[in-house]
Amino acid sequence: MNEYIKRVAEENLTKALAQLKIAIILGARQVGKTTLTKHVLTNRNVSFLNLDIEPNKQSLLAAASLSPLDAIKSLGNPEILVIDEAQRLPETGRIVKGWLDANVSTKIILLGSSSLNLISQAAESLTGRNEKIFLPPLLFKEVIASQPWYSQLFTDQQIEEKFQDQIQALLMQSLAFGCYPETTKTTDKQTFLLNLAADYLLKDILQIGLVKTPELLKNLLMLLAHQIGSEVSISELATSLGIARATVERYLELLEQTFVIFKLPAFSTNPRKEINKSQKIYFWDTGIRNALLNDFSTNPLRADIGKLWENWVIAEFAKKNLLDNKRKNLYFWRSRSNGEVDLVAKEGERISAYEVKWKAQSLRQRAFSQKYNIKVKIVDHLKPLSGVDQED
Repeated sequence: MNEYIKRVAEENLTKALAQLKIAIILGARQVGKTTLTKHVLTNRNVSFLNLDIEPNKQSLLAAASLSPLDAIKSLGNPEILVIDEAQRLPETGRIVKGWLDANVSTKIILLGSSSLNLISQAAESLTGRNEKIFLPPLLFKEVIASQPWYSQLFTDQQIEEKFQDQIQALLMQSLAFGCYPETTKTTDKQTFLLNLAADYLLKDILQIGLVKTPELLKNLLMLLAHQIGSEVSISELATSLGIARATVERYLELLEQTFVIFKLPAFSTNPRKEINKSQKIYFWDTGIRNALLNDFSTNPLRADIGKLWENWVIAEFAKKNLLDNKRKNLYFWRSRSNGEVDLVAKEGERISAYEVKWKAQSLRQRAFSQKYNIKVKIVDHLKPLSGVDQED
């Protein structure tokens, strides 16, 4: 396997570079933002600043005290300036806005592992003048495309038929260890994920001091890891943790903003007959979820395989949606008569629905089909590529 895995987001970044805007690349730590950027900018005149490194942070602050042109010269007068971990300095947005206002010719790219400051501060000061690119963990299709036997000449269905054994082996690895780029390269996947889940993934939350008791945050994540696929009650979480409901809501918001989890709200057009205040919470990466539980079994008979498969599939849809700049709204659906569909995707007036089952098909989706006259598609583990890529 090649060291670098080709990313769908390459095209998004290339398009952003052609615009007279600041590019902001957002994604969890270790998801490959810096690697992607360096790959796309190969053979370009680029300067990199990493604001996790104190001398780099001081260089940026020193440049900010100069005129825009002198500031850029002090940073190497690059064609492109990349500011990595930009959320570590709240003034980043104000600084680069001043340079943009002065029409400096240098293209500026901000990379951030948290939307806590980049979205709320930098992006606000750059309203209408920034192009956001979201980078999730690897899509399974990106992992498959990196295999030596992969060929673009084959359709997804042909690949699933010709390389069924290889696909299923990679799928179980992906379910157990997730799709962070490092897990495709390292032989010690378990240690990498345990370290990532223990502290590093939560570094931004802990550094800004919004969480007074880190153990509570980790306990919340443990509860969520056990509840994937189930509707989440904020009140029950608060009771289990012995903290206020408002604190749980704030912690969930922080975990969303640092790309650890995402919420799936309930879909409804008739609140009287459907449950529209519920929500499900999934992990962006199943490897992180399994690291929290310290369960990396690749046995397809593991007790939680159904829930794990559901999280994996819905995360694949959510990752694709991020790369498409959130074109679709994603939901789950459940009626008061217990009809249920795992995933509803709405783009404008167009609605698609999916039932995610590891093996056996379910009859739960009939109620949705009858109510909305929309065919519910089944996504099972034998078709992990074509199932997730289904379109009406």
